[in-house]
Amino acid sequence: MKIEVNGRQHEEDPRPGQCLRTYLRERGWFGVKKGCDAGDCGACTVHVDGEPVHSCLYPAFRADGRTVTTVEGLASPEGELHPVQRRFLDAQGFQCGFCTAGFLMTTAALDEDKLADLPRAFKGNLCRCTGYRAIEDAVRGVKNVEAPAPGESVGRSLPAPAGPQVVTGTARYTFDVEVPGLLHMKLLRSPHAHARVVAVDTSAALRVPGVHAVFTHRDAPERHFSTARHEHPEEDPDDTRVLDDTVRYIGQRVAAVVADSEAAAEEGCRRIEVTYEVLPAVLDPEEAMWPGAPVVHDKDAATARIARPRANVVGEAHGEIGDVAAGFAEADLVYEETFRTQRAQHASLETHGALAWFDEDDRLTVRTSSQTPFLTRRALCALYDLPEERVRVVAGRVGGGFGGKQEMLVEDVVALAVLRLRRPVKLEYTRAEQFYGATTRHPFTVHVKAGARRDGTLTALQLRVVANTGAYGNHGPAVMFHSVGESMAVYRARHKKVDAYSVYTHTVPAGAFRGYGLGQVMFAVESAFDELARRLDLDPLEFKARNVIGPDEPMATPGGHEEDLHIASYGLDQCVGIVRRAQAQTDAGQPAPEGWLVGEGAALAMIATGPPGGHIADARATLLGDGTFDLAVGTAEFGNGTTTVHQQIAAGELATTVERITVRQSDTDVVRHDTGAFASTGTVVAGKATLRAARALADMLLDFAAAHLRVPRDQCALAEEAVLHPGGRLTLKELHQTARAVGVEFAADGHFGGTPRSVAFNAQWFKVAVDPGSGEIRILRSVHAADAGKVMNPMQCRGQVEGGVAQALGATLFENVRIDGTGAVETAAFRRYRLPQYADVPRTEVHFMETADAIGPLGAKSMSESPFNPVAPAFANALRDATGIRFTELPLTRDRVWLALSEAGVAGADGRP
Repeated sequence: MKIEVNGRQHEEDPRPGQCLRTYLRERGWFGVKKGCDAGDCGACTVHVDGEPVHSCLYPAFRADGRTVTTVEGLASPEGELHPVQRRFLDAQGFQCGFCTAGFLMTTAALDEDKLADLPRAFKGNLCRCTGYRAIEDAVRGVKNVEAPAPGESVGRSLPAPAGPQVVTGTARYTFDVEVPGLLHMKLLRSPHAHARVVAVDTSAALRVPGVHAVFTHRDAPERHFSTARHEHPEEDPDDTRVLDDTVRYIGQRVAAVVADSEAAAEEGCRRIEVTYEVLPAVLDPEEAMWPGAPVVHDKDAATARIARPRANVVGEAHGEIGDVAAGFAEADLVYEETFRTQRAQHASLETHGALAWFDEDDRLTVRTSSQTPFLTRRALCALYDLPEERVRVVAGRVGGGFGGKQEMLVEDVVALAVLRLRRPVKLEYTRAEQFYGATTRHPFTVHVKAGARRDGTLTALQLRVVANTGAYGNHGPAVMFHSVGESMAVYRARHKKVDAYSVYTHTVPAGAFRGYGLGQVMFAVESAFDELARRLDLDPLEFKARNVIGPDEPMATPGGHEEDLHIASYGLDQCVGIVRRAQAQTDAGQPAPEGWLVGEGAALAMIATGPPGGHIADARATLLGDGTFDLAVGTAEFGNGTTTVHQQIAAGELATTVERITVRQSDTDVVRHDTGAFASTGTVVAGKATLRAARALADMLLDFAAAHLRVPRDQCALAEEAVLHPGGRLTLKELHQTARAVGVEFAADGHFGGTPRSVAFNAQWFKVAVDPGSGEIRILRSVHAADAGKVMNPMQCRGQVEGGVAQALGATLFENVRIDGTGAVETAAFRRYRLPQYADVPRTEVHFMETADAIGPLGAKSMSESPFNPVAPAFANALRDATGIRFTELPLTRDRVWLALSEAGVAGADGRP
């Protein structure tokens, strides 16, 4: 067999049944990505004789005698970028970049007719990060990046440093490395929602050719831990074992098989014989709290840090400010309703996975797709009694996270195998495993009771919240506490009460997800306030604006005020102003089809710019011998854009350009510690550490130069490649040589502990049209107002907002991880789990407020999670305005809308039912 790939001949025969994707990746063409295993996402797109194909579906043997082009082969042999690659660079048509190779290959094959219909052209390609606007800009040749200038980096739309690698397919994600002698792991998973493992017979599995080992609960440490990663582990319940003799959800791992190939490992899993004692299961969180319900974790409450194990309550919060009964008595109108949100999947295109080995220094090295490499190292060391200096954890470029990779879901079992076998081992989840073996967003039930006077003054707010954390608690208590924090604190009311529960069930575990519980509760609160205002015959936006807290008011929740949380800049009034202007522009946006119902709606949101209790980041800035700089940071890059922002901050402090700063990151070897890239901390925490390191290095350079030149310090100034002084200029290279001769190293450290914290504000507004005859909804206009403080990189920040809105629209309109009556996940593939596609996402108008935060670095605030939170309630409020029906359950699927319209007898303008 002969295949020409990017001008290079390959003559190795494929294995029986091998797809072209794995054939290419095994030969080092790592630009071909694995995203779905089923031809649904397009990340594996390549050209075969010039025609784009999904290589995960294309049998490798069919490429015999053909010419294959991957993203690595788009550029000319001399290295000149293909026009499509150049356009994606100029527009920065990517965030994490995992899908980018597929979009490039699809775009490069489009003719004029297909370019005129991009929704159809991109129906086979998915992006989870960007919201697609930047991709459209790239296709249309729109340039979004600005040219760098010395010392003028912050506030400019500078390109991501990894951009050239992303568009050429040379950026290295978790599995884009070659490791000699690599073994492969596959997991046997439970078919039962609740069962005790009575016996495991591995003898047949061990006889499979190529199988090296089978690990069960007998091989795993006895100690319990939490898969959640937080700076303070005591925040999470210790309820998980690496491999357990009790399984608590369908899909929980029971055994791990390690073999020479994935096929052998899979066959080994099929031959393991497990004897189960099936136990009663409970799937509903309300039923789980009933007396006599099956107990999910019968553990000691204090040791495991579970609030009430026998009641399946992993965490709970109860509190009252004032007297809500009196508050409701004061009200002229009380509105009460129950709202429900569903499970959603993070659906990052790079699935969970890790590979590990012993390096030349006999250190356990783990390469993983993680948002928290330092916390993962800490957890592995605690689990296996290893000193931290004997373990290194590194994350390559991470292909999306959204909170899902703030977990230790694979590294623990991979480390177990490597420690036992002393061989490199790899575990990579399939897309199906991502649905039933990883985590989801917490489904919530929120009962809201709110009262107000006729003049629109809110008198009382009461919430009862039940969050289904699934079979394991990981983020359960923290998500529950956070969900009732800023969602209640953003509104002023003398009387507030909350009762909240995080509840175990025998279902797939929930975990951290963009917004961390706020989106679920804000859907309920913002919808309830909209309805309350309408029943008082008040404008809903005016009602909310009247009752939101002001810049100098305390943020009061029934759980108490968090002392380190402050309103360090206030842009919520500006956000409201943006929405008011959008409402007034009656002719803007797409026209509604004739006979369709039209409505508009808005929602407000507030979020803390970091987690409570501290979030640690260290950074180190160093002048190198060639006069350029090295910046070491711990935080991970997964499309959040922090690498670019850190470069910009450092370049500004050092009066240089971003090209002269090399960033090393996501590696436990590069800095002392970094809590991780979660809770919107990449800029406001790690960025502040970078600011301090760069500022300290600048001072060090100027102090040394002044002493060496024997001139006053205030007569020296940093420039792009030199220190300027009254006698001329001293290049940084010369300065480094001079300092080295006397034993001085130009390196400075920066540290920030994540406290105090500020808050960010957002507002979302939609105008929608609804077809009463079918339930179809079209978004006529989408406007988002974001108070991000000083915007470090407008292009990237806009991308974060657009991506957050797009992801939230998916959860609002159709995404739903469905669980059947046995507890099994029914939607274990993209084609059964509806993700937003290019055709589904409108171009959201993004507006940034003019504020500067007193806490964040150079006035910046967070903006990676917060755009998600107001989207669902704003959309539901617009739907209520159009139809007169208050929808209380997500997602707002077309059939659900049609059924409600039919039952209510709602007709369009033309009278059609």
